[in-house]
Amino acid sequence: MASGFFKSLPALIIAIVILVLTLVAGRVVRAIVTAGMKRARVRSALITLAQNLISIVSWVIGLAIAALVVFPSVSPGNMVAGLGLTSVAIGFAFKDVFANFMAGVVILGRKKLRIGDVIECEDVYGRVEDILIRETHVREPDGELVIVPNSYLFDNPVVIQTDRGLKRQELVVGVDYDTDMREAKSALMEALKSCDTVNKNELTQVQCVSFGGSSIDFKLLWWANSRPADQRETYDEVAFAVKDALDEAGITIPFPQSTLSFRPEAVPVPVKGVRAEEAGEESEDEAESRKNK
Repeated sequence: MASGFFKSLPALIIAIVILVLTLVAGRVVRAIVTAGMKRARVRSALITLAQNLISIVSWVIGLAIAALVVFPSVSPGNMVAGLGLTSVAIGFAFKDVFANFMAGVVILGRKKLRIGDVIECEDVYGRVEDILIRETHVREPDGELVIVPNSYLFDNPVVIQTDRGLKRQELVVGVDYDTDMREAKSALMEALKSCDTVNKNELTQVQCVSFGGSSIDFKLLWWANSRPADQRETYDEVAFAVKDALDEAGITIPFPQSTLSFRPEAVPVPVKGVRAEEAGEESEDEAESRKNK
């Protein structure tokens, strides 16, 4: 055993040197890649992923070379085949984990989904607090935290409500049929212009959209800040301004109404009269039958 140890001692020393060089080379490559990614303003989670991948790849290569030096009987082909079978088995066992991992890489590589964005994906709605390599943390409006697998965000459509600083808001208002339409449109437009939360640099519109059952409906379109709190505030301000403007102009916002018709053909026939007529017809039939007899 001692003679065998001394015979393999040079190979062990070379293997240790290879592992030390692997450690140094891995750190150098990590430092270079990290510096380049930080200059490119890549997300921190993606930088951490790149660092971990560089460490894993460097150690796999270093250990493989060291094993070939210590065990000369092991061929590179056998080692590659063994790694291939192992990776296939691990892939089948952790396919969901790898799916979330790859989806996280894609999401982190996107520029559209950022921390602080308000998103809506199927039944998930809230503000993005953190994006990790396998999951995304979304804070709902009621304060609850939802941990969403990245594959869920990757497979389903995601609506990013705060992608732009502005978002269009709308409000439908009905006026009475006796109202002059041009006067109503002018009053609604003035109400929009008087609101501070309405962005004056974007297009503001008031359009007639339908003749409803009880009212002529106008749709108000304007732009405001895209944050949900700002959207609620601008809707509230515009609603108050519209009501005040219509009241000042003497324009009524009608409630649902029903029209009663008193035309002769619309008057129902009394049930007693129908029964009397039916009884009279039966008596005449009976009289006719007696005559025939």
